[in-house]
Amino acid sequence: MGIFSNILAKLGFGDDKKAAAAAPAVTAAPAAAPVAPAAAPAPVAISAVDVVAKLEGLAAANPEKLNWKVSIVDLMKLLGLDSSLAERKALASELGCPAEKMGDSAQMNMWLHKTVLQKLAANGGNIPKELLD
Repeated sequence: MGIFSNILAKLGFGDDKKAAAAAPAVTAAPAAAPVAPAAAPAPVAISAVDVVAKLEGLAAANPEKLNWKVSIVDLMKLLGLDSSLAERKALASELGCPAEKMGDSAQMNMWLHKTVLQKLAANGGNIPKELLD
């Protein structure tokens, strides 16, 4: 499991899938007579994860003043993840950070923060537009 997968899990992404997987499968008894094929189930919409509310709640409960809106370190700390430089470099590599940014931790951190928020939004998270620009 990658670091970004851990971020998704900490924010509750995929909880619907886990609940569906945990539900017991119901099997129908064999039909005595031929039956018309069943219609395919309707697609289920991905429920949006309220990322902002979750992170604001964590920030309010945290004794440190962490600004997840601008800092990848603070975002990772809020989620209870290792925010060390080595871990951030691993996450940046996982997400495809350009090599020229990897040598400068400030540039890498800015790229990483923006990319994580964009990927959260792409996975159904409600990230405000101003944080994605």
